[in-house]
Order: sequence, then C-alpha cells, then structure tokens
Amino acid sequence: MPLNPPCKQAFAPGTLYVVSTPIGNLSDMTFRGVEILKAVSLIAAEDTRNTARLLSAFDIHTPMTSCHEHNEERCAQTIAVRLLAGDSVALVSDAGTPSVSDPGFRVMTAALKQGVKVVPVPGASAAVAALCASGLPSDQFCFLGFSPKKKSKRKEMLNNAAERIETLIFYESARRIVAFLGEIFEIMGDRRVVVAREMTKLHEEFIRGRISDVIRELAGRDSIKGEITLLVSGAEKKSGEITPEILAGIKDELKGGKFGASDIAKRFSKIYDVPKNRIYSLVMDMKDTDLKSKMRRRDKDG
Repeated sequence: MPLNPPCKQAFAPGTLYVVSTPIGNLSDMTFRGVEILKAVSLIAAEDTRNTARLLSAFDIHTPMTSCHEHNEERCAQTIAVRLLAGDSVALVSDAGTPSVSDPGFRVMTAALKQGVKVVPVPGASAAVAALCASGLPSDQFCFLGFSPKKKSKRKEMLNNAAERIETLIFYESARRIVAFLGEIFEIMGDRRVVVAREMTKLHEEFIRGRISDVIRELAGRDSIKGEITLLVSGAEKKSGEITPEILAGIKDELKGGKFGASDIAKRFSKIYDVPKNRIYSLVMDMKDTDLKSKMRRRDKDG
C-alpha cells in the first residue's frame, strides 16, 4: 500500500492526539510527533519533568499538565472540557505509547464519550520493538504488561496464560526479573525466553535461551539494571484427546483422595499432553457425578 505524503494530514482543533514518544533513544521521535506537540494547545504528560526534557530537545514550548495514574480521573474530565471548548490536546507518557501499560485510557474514554475525535500518532513501543528482534514467533502474541505485585495474583495470571500458544510479552523490573523467571519456570516449564534490556539505549542487550539458562546468566551478574521487556514462547499445541487410560487414571486419583483437582490436572496435562483446563473440567465433572451418586445411594438407603 503506498504511503501518503508526509505531514499532509490536517491538524484539527478540538482533537485528542495520542502521541508515542521514544523508549530511550531521542532519535526515535517521529517528525509528525514533534509537529503535533508544537501545534496543540496543551500536552498532558505522565511526568512533566521527563516530558520537559523531550520538549527541550526538540525546541517545543507548548504548556503541559500532569496526568498520571493517581490523578487521571480528574485530569480526564478537565481535558474533556478543554477539548469541547475547541482546544487540541496531546497525550504522552514517559516512554512509548500512552495507555499501553501507561496512563491514558481514562483520558481517551472521557474524550470519546463526549464525541471528541481521538487521533493516534504512532511511534515507539517496547513490546513491539522487543518482539520483532526476539526470534520468537511474531505472527500471534499476547501482551500482558506488568505482572501483579502480589504473588497469588501473579500465579493466577501465569496459570491462565500457561496454555496460550501465542508468544507472551511482559514488562518487568530489573529487580524482580530473576524471581519472575523462576515463577514462570515453575508453572510453564523450561520454555524459550528473551530478555530485552535497555532497548534503543547505549547498553541495549538481548538475552536468549531456555529459562534455566537465562536465570543462570542473570543470577551470576553483580547487578541488573535498566528497563526490561520479557518474551516467553507460547505453549505447544496439544492433541486434546481424552483416552480411556486418562479416565481410568483420574478415577484412581479421586479414589485415593491424596490430590486436589488442580494438582491432578497439572500432572495429567504434562503426562498425556492434554490442555490442563480440559483435565480440570473433567476432574470436576467426575467429582460432581460421584457426589450425586453417593447422595442417591444415601437417599435410597435412608
């Protein structure tokens, strides 16, 4: 498809522009992004101190207002009023694309509810940048953003994602990356992963390998610094066939009563190459059938 001539899209008042900014290298700022930031009435920034450095680098003097996760609801309403009055506003985050694991969603939602036009000004995105250089399948991917702080929530998220066949993409801090890889290993096994660190910056690094190898590499370092995007290979497609052997095995496990449904599902999934959620549903159905059978016998004997 042929590209349109540069900078020919008309600038429109009363429009919310969602402007991507560099994830590290200032040279990645787009020409269009600079023009929009110069033309709008107001820039809504995640952190005005960080955005001030970007504006200074490109000689941009547009007024700013702070719009971060703690004041976004109030900021969204204020910006909506400005937009309805005919002002144009640019929404930016500290790095990358607003609302992708950054503030911005509420601002866009408030604008759209008021019938305001929202225009994307695309550019850098850490998730896409890491994916295209990872060497992992890129035809399908699942972006999961930052992992939950609570371990129980992280475990739930990883269990839900374990059977997805797409490449998984996470954002993680350098401080937690080794521990997080260990949790993934425990739930998903020794999958192929890529740790993309400090992308577009001076010390850019891609660490590729099995989880066990990458953990050893990182754990052996004195320190780990920088922004990290983690990619994990998707689950292999499973046959999904429920055989008489599987049914018999589950019945034996239920009779023994030593393991719960989750443990049985996890173990049988690995042994027989069947999705864990299918085994779990089967176990729960068999337990329910067994309970109903016992109740009927009790009522009959009673």
